[in-house]
Amino acid sequence: MVNKIIAKSRKILTAPQQSVLSAASVIMLMVVASRVLGLVRQRTLAHFFAPEELSLFFAAFRLPDAIFEVLVFGTFASAFIPVFTKTLKKGNSKAWETAGIVVNIGLIIFAILAVISAIFADNIYSVLAPGFDTLQRAQIVRVARVLFAAQAFFVASYILTGVLESLRRFLVPALAPLFYNLGIIVGTILLFPRLGFLAPAIGVFLGAALHFLIQLPLATKLGFRFVGSVRPNKQVKEIGKLAVPRVVELSFLQVSKTVELFLSSLISTAAYTYFTFGNTLQLLPVGLFGTSIAKAALPTLARQSESPDKFYKTLISSLYQIVFLVVPVATILIVLRIPIVRLVYGTEIFDWEATVQTGKVVSAFAVGVVFQAASALLARGFYALSDTKTPVIVSIGSIAVVVVASFLLIFGFSLPVWGLAAAFSLGSFFQAIILFYLINRRMGKGLSFKLLAPIIKSGIAALGAGGVMFFLLKIFDRSVWVKRLSFLGAIESTKIIAFERFVLDTRYTVNLLALTLLVSFVGVFIYFGLSVILKNREFYIFIGLVRRIFLKRKVASIPEKETEPVSPTPTDTTTT
Repeated sequence: MVNKIIAKSRKILTAPQQSVLSAASVIMLMVVASRVLGLVRQRTLAHFFAPEELSLFFAAFRLPDAIFEVLVFGTFASAFIPVFTKTLKKGNSKAWETAGIVVNIGLIIFAILAVISAIFADNIYSVLAPGFDTLQRAQIVRVARVLFAAQAFFVASYILTGVLESLRRFLVPALAPLFYNLGIIVGTILLFPRLGFLAPAIGVFLGAALHFLIQLPLATKLGFRFVGSVRPNKQVKEIGKLAVPRVVELSFLQVSKTVELFLSSLISTAAYTYFTFGNTLQLLPVGLFGTSIAKAALPTLARQSESPDKFYKTLISSLYQIVFLVVPVATILIVLRIPIVRLVYGTEIFDWEATVQTGKVVSAFAVGVVFQAASALLARGFYALSDTKTPVIVSIGSIAVVVVASFLLIFGFSLPVWGLAAAFSLGSFFQAIILFYLINRRMGKGLSFKLLAPIIKSGIAALGAGGVMFFLLKIFDRSVWVKRLSFLGAIESTKIIAFERFVLDTRYTVNLLALTLLVSFVGVFIYFGLSVILKNREFYIFIGLVRRIFLKRKVASIPEKETEPVSPTPTDTTTT
């Protein structure tokens, strides 16, 4: 019996996903698990360190992340996976040789850049984060040097991820981020009494090692081997050529992220923590619905690229579903920002001011969540048409919008840190709208009310649900009645209402959780109800999908020769 269980578990871990739905289900499930564990990680950090200290820790990631993301993410999906997959069809030996050489070259380049950056880290961070004083900068540099060592594991690990996903093994690569987060959590808890501020940095090193080691056995079983060569073969040269547009795009993205650190450090010492915590929360709906659906749709879009009508129908229906699923989550983040922040990050040293500031960041991010999710799909629509140039140009344009808007909102309008999140949402809006317009023009389709109707219906339903949630939140929160907050303070008759009989004292976690869940549930119910009234077809498609998954379990197989290339979104960094 035990042997059967072990054998079955091993088969689940090593077997390929044979359908778009099964692959998407694995991705979505692991995204949820990874994001939730990421929130636990952030909660752990908030428990041990004040926001001012955490800003230094998060700032330390900026330089190692910049090098890693440009080097690895620049070749991961846009170049390595397509070339590796194509090479596999011609013979395993050449494909595995290519993977081994790419790992070696990646490690050498990273090591050179990391050593140079570590030596001059103090000078570099004095430019990147001028708002921090000399002592704070010294702490950042100490942590950054540990993080450089951790990132070396990721250079090799993400190549293994590309190898496994090219072979449709999605589960193990999806588990790797869980072990990364566990490493940080365990390292912080166990090492804090002895190492203090360095504890989470050592945890990052441990998590990065686990991220690599969890994937190595399966990759080795499938044929991966380290090689003793760094001489580029034909395939490696092709990877380098294909990676150039993505490397350029990610280089500009790093400029945008560096600007966020630069301006945050000038606002206040704790501002970067508020920004990072808010970003972590908004990544959940983007990753869960936007990235997952976009990844699952890409193979189908690629197969239909020669049939414009089918391609466009698949693309637009996927877009409608993303909007339908993301809009209510974004609405919940906006309305329930304070309760959510309190539940996730609330500790004795994460005070009310930190909660309010982080809540404002969450709201500003949430406004752009649907545009981020839409961009993930629309960019892949261009990739399926073998056009990597257009989404890169649009992405660079949106990054320019973010940078300009960030400086304008912070220096011109003197906004606090949520202004940076608002600038990011503005850039996401620009990116999604331009991509949508260009792909419609490429398909020979014009913009019409009929085309936009499902999106408008989802927006109207979300506004209605958001209004109901706002009133419920205020009515059942005891602190609103006691302090005469919000609209209740202007209503004289409410002073004689015996509110103690029906309100919840949200100073207690259980009551706060109950209120948050109640308001969220009612909001989703109202959203679905309004969708039915508005005759939004996406609601019925969603219900049909749920039925197929949980009742009929009918899925369509992917043809044997097809692959499912999967790429990370620009927001999927090691710090989030």
